[in-house]
Amino acid sequence: MSRLRFGYFMAPFHVPGRNPTAALQRDLELVEHLDLLGYDEAWFGEHHSAGSEIIASPEIMIAAASQRAPRIRFGTGVTSLSYHNPLWAADRIMQLDHLTQGRTIFGVGPGSLPTDSAMIGLNPTDTRELLQENLDIVVRLLRGETVSAKTRTHELYDAKLQLAPYSENGIEITVAAVASPTGPRLAGTHGLGLLSIGATLSADGFDALAHHWNVMEERAEVNGTTVDRRQWSLAGPFHIAETEAEARKQVEYGIEEWFDYFQHVAAFPQMAVSGARLSEMIDFINEAGIGVIGTPEQARRQVQRLWDQSGGFGCMLQMGHDWANPQDTRRSAELFAQEVFPHFQGQAQATLDAAAHARAVREGHAKAQLDAVDHMTKKYAQELADKG
Repeated sequence: MSRLRFGYFMAPFHVPGRNPTAALQRDLELVEHLDLLGYDEAWFGEHHSAGSEIIASPEIMIAAASQRAPRIRFGTGVTSLSYHNPLWAADRIMQLDHLTQGRTIFGVGPGSLPTDSAMIGLNPTDTRELLQENLDIVVRLLRGETVSAKTRTHELYDAKLQLAPYSENGIEITVAAVASPTGPRLAGTHGLGLLSIGATLSADGFDALAHHWNVMEERAEVNGTTVDRRQWSLAGPFHIAETEAEARKQVEYGIEEWFDYFQHVAAFPQMAVSGARLSEMIDFINEAGIGVIGTPEQARRQVQRLWDQSGGFGCMLQMGHDWANPQDTRRSAELFAQEVFPHFQGQAQATLDAAAHARAVREGHAKAQLDAVDHMTKKYAQELADKG
């Protein structure tokens, strides 16, 4: 297994009616915490309605977070490319690439909330078709090309970015996917990364994982591009504690609001969840394989399960959800870093082997230590006797 990266995917989810200023500050503080813990990536979403996912501009959040967290990489998770003039979207991400000194991943998608696109006169079919058109334009612009093009919403005349990328290899672009082949088809066509947001939130999402990669490879072969599993990120929900009982108790803080959002507010059936009572909701997360509310060991098994189903990927993103209070959420992230990361990053086995070896030879070395003490004690006693 190659070194697996770990990160957080913050759409985010916050309970409507609570202080949005404080919620956004907590998001930024969580990224600082993740940076210190050694997480590799933090992703912010774009949403404009429905009251819970309150970040309208992932670029603004990343610009703020990057000044607090100097090491971690940032992804737009995702920029709803169908809503925007592709020229300005590319121009903004290029500026962000410089502000973060090459730590930006440009995640793109069609937009997930119909209540967003409806406000600008687009339906879900429109947004998916526009994603294909706009992505082609953005890829060319970020490669330094001059583009003239017309879509149903915008027209460009000899458009060209005035900045070159900060990094020699340019800006990494990733396309979002849930269950359909739309995202992997576009990613394979252009040789881009893939972000499987619904990897665990439905049986279709889980079952589609291996199929997604097959689609990417097929499109890459047809179009003469190259795809890399290291640029494939999966997102799923986790909350862990020292014991499963503690984890279950902690998520009573907010899991009902999260279920209500996906069951009754967001018109996003791809993210269907089931459960009417609190205990049913918690059981559903674990038993349906959607995620983990439990222990680090359970989290390790879930990551391994996703690895086996997909055939391998590059980054495991925990979905932000506010199931637990901020303190327990931070502790969950810490436990994940301490107890899960090492098993997928080549760090666990070396220390386990060293401890096992020391355990196996302890008895002999302990006897040698006691013999040495006895020898030196007798030697000193002899010195005193010789002085007479």
